[in-house]
Amino acid sequence: QVARDVGLDLEIVDRETEACLAATGCTPLMDPQAEGVLLFDIGGGSSELVRLERSHEAGSGPPPPPRIRGWVSLPHGVVTLAEGHGGERVTREVYEAMVAEIAALIAPFAAQHGSDLENLHLLGTSGTVTTIAGVHLDLRRYDRSRVDGCWMTADEVNGVIERLLAMDYQQRKESPCIGPERADLVLAGCAILEAIRRAFPLPRLRVADRGLREGMLVQMMRDDGVWDAAGGASP
Repeated sequence: QVARDVGLDLEIVDRETEACLAATGCTPLMDPQAEGVLLFDIGGGSSELVRLERSHEAGSGPPPPPRIRGWVSLPHGVVTLAEGHGGERVTREVYEAMVAEIAALIAPFAAQHGSDLENLHLLGTSGTVTTIAGVHLDLRRYDRSRVDGCWMTADEVNGVIERLLAMDYQQRKESPCIGPERADLVLAGCAILEAIRRAFPLPRLRVADRGLREGMLVQMMRDDGVWDAAGGASP
């Protein structure tokens, strides 16, 4: 129908491709001194977790291909979780119920990939983590240049989540980094993030305001041979 009515050919990617593209887009934000990252992408209807190993240095060439050790796609995102538990009035009991629901889905992946976490950090791409970063930075309006690539400690993330839990729906709507579009979704996103953090208790989180789009661009540039054999950009 889209092709007929609009003249565009849509390509629907599968979940594995989605996870790989998100990893491709975020790989440049991996701490080069880390052994790897636990990447997460909290979406509207699903969430992806990817265990990435440290990539080889790329020099002046393209971002290095992600070295994926394991991945999983969870059948819940902020929209589906908020629809199931309610997003406007979120008590601590409701919040913990959301965390528990996601934790049960994460458990098999955590059992396989959560035992050797030395020198790893979290790397998050989604509206949830960029919102948390904006609130943490007390931004009066969202500023990608300050959010993309910023680091947060576990205590700083805890502090923001507590601030959000203490807000009512109207206060969340009025927050410049949340607004009416996300006021009923942000705590569902926080619950997904909290379940991830409890399964992978890493002390540092890096925030990415990038992901699928950048991964798609890098992959298309690779396919078109933009980078020459020496690693530089072709004319």
